[in-house]
Amino acid sequence: MNEWLHELGSALLETLRAVSPIVTMLVLFQLLAIRKPLPNPRRIVVGFVYVLLGVALFLQGLKIALFPVGDLMARQLTAPEFLGAAPHDGGVHWYAYIWVYLFAASIGFATTLAEPALIAVALKAAEVSAGAINPWGLRLAVACGAALGLAVGTFRIVTGTDLHFYIIAGYVVVLIQTAFAPRMIVGLAYDSGGVTTSTVTVPIVTALGLGLASAVPGRNPLADGFGLIAFTCLFPIISVLGYAQIAAWRTRRNRSGDND
Repeated sequence: MNEWLHELGSALLETLRAVSPIVTMLVLFQLLAIRKPLPNPRRIVVGFVYVLLGVALFLQGLKIALFPVGDLMARQLTAPEFLGAAPHDGGVHWYAYIWVYLFAASIGFATTLAEPALIAVALKAAEVSAGAINPWGLRLAVACGAALGLAVGTFRIVTGTDLHFYIIAGYVVVLIQTAFAPRMIVGLAYDSGGVTTSTVTVPIVTALGLGLASAVPGRNPLADGFGLIAFTCLFPIISVLGYAQIAAWRTRRNRSGDND
């Protein structure tokens, strides 16, 4: 118990150091530039305390649960007895890690679907578009993109291929899609790639990548373990643009059918 309280205190101090510059900047800007007192100072102080406690507890949760679970799952899924495949001279064949790819895709889909930032963006998109954009449709499109991105990212870690080839090829696809996608969806698609990398997704994805790179023979956690988050940013853009293009194509087809 004492050890846990000590770790929580350390997390609180770390959070205080991280948040203090933001609070200082906002207060100074309010007092020196706007030159008005802060409205509801008591509520602001209470909110600041909530932020400190929330972030500190979140960091403790990452340290105690999410990081160890992600590392444990990666090690269990890559254990030789689980793979059931005899290593060859270059290690285990890439197709022996099929459960790793499926697990990564499942984690990517579930965490993205539960991401608070994505929920907020989807609701605002539906509100601004007067219901033309379905919040669940957008969330599912982003989640499918994140799932595919993590599956491809774990494949990259297993095979040891260079990250930049995947990223360059992916953004070439994005540029081509951008030229043909409906203009109203382009900005939303690009933002959808960013909101996937938030409080729920990033810790689990990072733990999975580092655990996988540590468990796969011949991989370096520093060189190969990072990069999965880039895939969770890239592939949702592709999926949302694709979703919009399919929707636009179906609309055109229905209109042409009605005219006939």
